[in-house]
Amino acid sequence: MKKPKRLFDFLEHQLENPLDKSINTKYNGEWESLSTNDFYEKVQIISRKLIEIGVKKGDKIALISTQNRTEWCIVDNSVLQIGAVTVPIYPTISRNEFKYVLNHSESKICFVSDKDIFDKVNQIKNKTRLEKIYSFEEFENCSNWNLLFENDNKSIESEVNLRMKNVLPDDLATIIYTSGTTGIPKGVMLTHKNIVSNILSASKRLPPMENKNKALSFLPLCHIFERIIIYMYYYSRVEIYFAESLETISENLSEVKPFYMTAVPRLIEKIFDKIEGKAEEFKGIKKFLYKWSISIADRYSIEKQKGIFYNFQLRIARFIVFSKWKSALGGKLELICSGSAPLQPRLAKIFTAAGIQIMEGYGLTESSPVISISESKKGGTKFGYVGKIIEGIEVKIAKDGEILCKGPNVMKGYFKDSKLTSKTIKNGFLYTGDIGEIDKEGFLKITDRKKQLFKTSGGKYIAPQVIENKMKGSPFIEQIMVIGEGEKMPSALIQPDFEYTKNWLLKNKTNFLDDFISICKNKDLLVKIGAEINKINEEFGDWERIKKFELTPEIWSIENGLLTPTMKLKRKSIMKKFVHLRERIYN
Repeated sequence: MKKPKRLFDFLEHQLENPLDKSINTKYNGEWESLSTNDFYEKVQIISRKLIEIGVKKGDKIALISTQNRTEWCIVDNSVLQIGAVTVPIYPTISRNEFKYVLNHSESKICFVSDKDIFDKVNQIKNKTRLEKIYSFEEFENCSNWNLLFENDNKSIESEVNLRMKNVLPDDLATIIYTSGTTGIPKGVMLTHKNIVSNILSASKRLPPMENKNKALSFLPLCHIFERIIIYMYYYSRVEIYFAESLETISENLSEVKPFYMTAVPRLIEKIFDKIEGKAEEFKGIKKFLYKWSISIADRYSIEKQKGIFYNFQLRIARFIVFSKWKSALGGKLELICSGSAPLQPRLAKIFTAAGIQIMEGYGLTESSPVISISESKKGGTKFGYVGKIIEGIEVKIAKDGEILCKGPNVMKGYFKDSKLTSKTIKNGFLYTGDIGEIDKEGFLKITDRKKQLFKTSGGKYIAPQVIENKMKGSPFIEQIMVIGEGEKMPSALIQPDFEYTKNWLLKNKTNFLDDFISICKNKDLLVKIGAEINKINEEFGDWERIKKFELTPEIWSIENGLLTPTMKLKRKSIMKKFVHLRERIYN
């Protein structure tokens, strides 16, 4: 078959060598699988029905789901192959944000996953252009999507084929509204060519997937990172299993036993924190072996040969300790693709040494999204870097350090915002807003966000993300935001790891009240976290060191609006929420 040119071509590519379990979702405690052939047939039926109810080329169809599921993928392919445009929307945004995105995108039809999402959308439906809402789950007062499979009009098949033929690579495929950390959402317009070119280039960095064809998916499909991974899985004939939720990942890993999964750095940090927390309870030889194995992993290097004795020690560590890590992650996991934010280099090193390679990538929605990605083969990974630039893309570093990107992956523009588009794309180059550098071997390193850099009153620049990433190496720190613009020194707002700190307080026989407010005021804990910060401060220049901090007695989460759906800090929201703590630091 010819190389895919449109997004729906990836599923057709899989038809050449179909899978028995192409796509799998768990319903009511049982996994339900669709073969490639059944998957494709359902896509055709929905395409026929959408044409029958009046969906035209260029019409916008919204998709909102609280979890990844088979239905989302069926609708996505069905919409795309008849020339319509998908508008994936984060389920965690507010009702007013739903109204804004649905109105701004001019969506005609909306598919929702469940009653909670339906209730939100239905309340603002009459203030939008929505003509119909369909739900994947069945409940009263909403049309169930299964109705679309009834009375299938096969005479429309020729119209579907004609529509498919007339979809061009440069046609708009999707509008993705970036959650962002400030301001109203921006609608990023991506064509079939934008995303397809990115998939074909990025997939060359993946290891051969023959006979290793199971993957677990749980990052939201409304995010471009997970979405292109799903298309890659179609293309590489990998069985896709959708995790039920973030809370069930451990259980789903044990059931599925995948070879691959994607993750954001915060999840990898949480996995390691959990391992470290359990290790704190070890005693005697068990504790010694764990600490020895971690010390071996800390010395791991991809670039340099460590010698026969080191390799022998590593094999022992993998057999005694790290094999248990793999077992807890299903037993077969070999590769985690990490994106969305910088990962602590030490964690990438430790997991890779343990036999679970982490391929770190970099990009943004506007670049479809991959700009660079590391590689599993020798010479393709460098800890602390986000790999080399993928094929077909030109990257240069501006005088102020900003990363500029040019290539077929660069978005068509922002929907209904030509002014912002012209500010972001100049002479074909996408201005990413990220600060970085490329070393002599071609590896890209991200140092910070351009907009997040700030100056102290002494005129010194502070790169908060670099400091935050280092500080999160402490098991006491769950989240941290460095502040201090215009002030004489940088400081920090910190959300402690409450589970770890409770255990530490108990272990040290410290009297404390078991609530977040009391824990954050505990003098012993404040002294300990201060010592942790001072230790890490030694890695920075004097002007960069955290001089003061305040603990926030609340978990930063997606639900309370302090983190984006990919677990990045919403700095403006955090500052607004804890403005009194900032005042306490500087006043």
